[in-house]
Amino acid sequence: METKKVDSKKRTVMLGLVFLLLLVFAYVENSSFFGSVGDVFSNAPLAVFFIFVHNVLVVSLILLGMTFYVGLVLNFMSKNETDYMVLHNPRIFAFAFTIMVIFISILRTSTLFYDKVSVEALFLVIVLSTPNAIIEGYGIFQTIERTLKRNMTTKALAGIYLLFLIAALIEVGYVYLLRAMV
Repeated sequence: METKKVDSKKRTVMLGLVFLLLLVFAYVENSSFFGSVGDVFSNAPLAVFFIFVHNVLVVSLILLGMTFYVGLVLNFMSKNETDYMVLHNPRIFAFAFTIMVIFISILRTSTLFYDKVSVEALFLVIVLSTPNAIIEGYGIFQTIERTLKRNMTTKALAGIYLLFLIAALIEVGYVYLLRAMV
């Protein structure tokens, strides 16, 4: 039993180190993504691929971070109720975290067009982003909730990635529709 606990602790520490390394990679990827996203939209299939890969990296980082958090709580925290609050209420935390990620994403999208958050254009960005935000938000929510409940399966993850492929198709479709209208 003690060996299993030590192995579990080592796994959590390694997961944390990998998570930190991938956070640095995500920063670099995010900077290059937002720096070249305009050029990518000149080719629709490339744009879908680009958006999909970016979203898969984001949701995979969320999955890794939540898995690290679960391991941290189970292996290194005391057994009092406060330490387990998030694990005992995964739906509430998943919902709050998802809303936060979607809100930040919408603000980030606004900066793509105006180089800053434009309050005047924010309503239009929110309205246009709503269908995508619902799909991506559901994928993020499922990722967090399933990870915190410790019942993520390969089939569920494939379904979540499929949601992000659909969202990428819709997002690229919107951009081309807007270009045609303007």
